[in-house]
Amino acid sequence: MDHVLWSIGHELIFDNIVRAEKSYLYDSNGKKYLDLESGIWCTAVGHSNPRLTKIIKDQVDKIIHVGYCYANPVIEESAKAIVSILDFKDGKCVFLNSGSEAVEFGVQAAQSILEKPFILTFSDSYYGSYGSVNKRPEKEWTSFDWLSNCSNCSCMDSCNKNCEKFKKMQFDKINCFLFEPGSSSGLVRFPPKKLVQNICREVKENNGLLIMNEITTGIGRTGKWFGFQHYDIQPDIVAIGKSIGGGYPVSITAVSKGVAEILPTKSFKYAQSHMNDPLGASVAKEMIQIIIDENLISRGNKVGTELIKQLNELKKKNPIIKEIRGRGLMIAIVINDDEQNVRTAYIYQELLNHGIIVARRPNLNVFRIDPALTIPEVDICEFINCFEQVLQQCSIKFNQ
Repeated sequence: MDHVLWSIGHELIFDNIVRAEKSYLYDSNGKKYLDLESGIWCTAVGHSNPRLTKIIKDQVDKIIHVGYCYANPVIEESAKAIVSILDFKDGKCVFLNSGSEAVEFGVQAAQSILEKPFILTFSDSYYGSYGSVNKRPEKEWTSFDWLSNCSNCSCMDSCNKNCEKFKKMQFDKINCFLFEPGSSSGLVRFPPKKLVQNICREVKENNGLLIMNEITTGIGRTGKWFGFQHYDIQPDIVAIGKSIGGGYPVSITAVSKGVAEILPTKSFKYAQSHMNDPLGASVAKEMIQIIIDENLISRGNKVGTELIKQLNELKKKNPIIKEIRGRGLMIAIVINDDEQNVRTAYIYQELLNHGIIVARRPNLNVFRIDPALTIPEVDICEFINCFEQVLQQCSIKFNQ
């Protein structure tokens, strides 16, 4: 990789992955690896899913790309499927390329509708790699640290709106509440339900908008179609990415009927070269149909619940595991480690040696597991057995 600029922030482990199928990657030497990361949390129905592959091939033979002034019918068909699973009656969608872009589009749309100065968010959230959602300028953004303010609060489950910390949020100045329902910058934390509901209620009562960042938590990852559905709230704008493309680079920003009606009156414009391309739209449409046909929301929730249960059983026997956090098939494993995270690095490498890939958070003592919703239970058993063996080796090596 002498001519590839590697600016990702993650170490390059393999440079010879040549094939992928279902939950496995294969290198040029024929060795296979169980991919519990689903690429970058994207291949929700497995690598090289035959139905997706066929749709891509069929669409490529018809039309890949369109211009600004004409469209292919598959875009409307896919948009109807998206608003249906969102319960956005008469809502609308725009098809984009990346999760970062989908969130940025949603924020720009909200700012064009309302002239209030601030976007409210939680301080531990991640929204994208560029634009306002990346820079978060102080003149436009305000954040609430729910981890410091609420995680140890005795009223966490009831969330009294008369709390002084809650009252400090200036809801009359909030344009929108941008909520990432669970990923927590990759660390898998779930803000208290009542807190989120109270914030959403206050924002709406002050005529603000609710934007959901479902790039990671959407399309079945947390055991429901979308992460926000665990909070019993109804958003105005939803950004969708990663899993919706099954590995193909497509993202979507969906807006409610109310937002769709008001945007044209604000002369809102946003254009880029691969907006509403038929190829991406056809992939998104097929992803939704695969999940429906194979009942993968329910299956993913069932498999995830069992996996979390088994990991917690390992935790009882292995003090190296500090905490298990998860919802559906979005799981974080926190390791008891020192400042250099030597145990975390050892476990990660040993899992790789056994042909198992988990996501390791750079410079942190956290692994993340986001397998395909289609992962066979035998593969889950393989991981659990291997992980237990590696934990035992780690305990011996580090005398824990």
